[in-house]
Amino acid sequence: MIQQPIADRAISARDLSIEYSPLDVHSRIVAVHGVSFDLAFGETLGIIGASGSGKSTLAQILAGRAHRSQADGAFGWEPPSAASPVAGSPGICGGSLTVLGTSLRYLRAAQRTEFVKRVGYLPQDGAQRLTASFTVEENVAEPMLSLGRQTDRRMVGQRVATLIDAVHLPLAVLERRPWELSSGQRQRVALARALILEPELLVADEPTIGVDLTMRRDILRIIPELQAVRSFSAIVVSHDLAVVTEVSDRIAVLSDGMIVALDTLDALFLAPDHPYLKSLAEVVAEQS
Repeated sequence: MIQQPIADRAISARDLSIEYSPLDVHSRIVAVHGVSFDLAFGETLGIIGASGSGKSTLAQILAGRAHRSQADGAFGWEPPSAASPVAGSPGICGGSLTVLGTSLRYLRAAQRTEFVKRVGYLPQDGAQRLTASFTVEENVAEPMLSLGRQTDRRMVGQRVATLIDAVHLPLAVLERRPWELSSGQRQRVALARALILEPELLVADEPTIGVDLTMRRDILRIIPELQAVRSFSAIVVSHDLAVVTEVSDRIAVLSDGMIVALDTLDALFLAPDHPYLKSLAEVVAEQS
């Protein structure tokens, strides 16, 4: 069952900045600059931006999937093992970020392990990350089976089957391997995998990447369908305005690592005053 977090909103970001720190500590790159936004429980926020705008970096941080350790403890995560810090991984370098009642600014490895169970993450390459030698059932079940405790295999199988049906796939795919499926089918398997732990928040980065128009519409219908039943909040990241407008209650427009607009679709383009926002307004005008 979903645990109610001790917070009045699913996400609260205040003046949040994120940077990459390569092996050369003097070459830090700030990817997200002082963004502030909230996400209400049950709400879907779309984040749109061009390539290099920082949207995928922001998604990775929101989902708790970035990990980096700094000697001074000033920011970032500890790595999930005793290995050396990952060169080039992002970390929080300014402001605050609270997700599901958990402050992520100084999140440690043990806290991160528990936190990521509560957040479903569909990365851009989620379909490619499926293990080729595993069946679909094994791929979807893997996050549950890796929890390191006794797990009722029958219960896991039932949950996997329920999710496969919910993402509009026939149960016959359960015994197939990812390479036997179409790109759209693999993407839906990856979505099912992201939701297997019944998360309170879904972060989907380019959820329709690599799929054709028909499959894209199907995937975009699935997210609100599942949200209505499972009551999770959602962040949907895309470079495609049509994707975020299909599923989002509000839209944040990211440009050069900064939020230049955040509002409902109807209000967003009433008086666009940023070049990127103006270009999106032109797309809307052409489609209307």
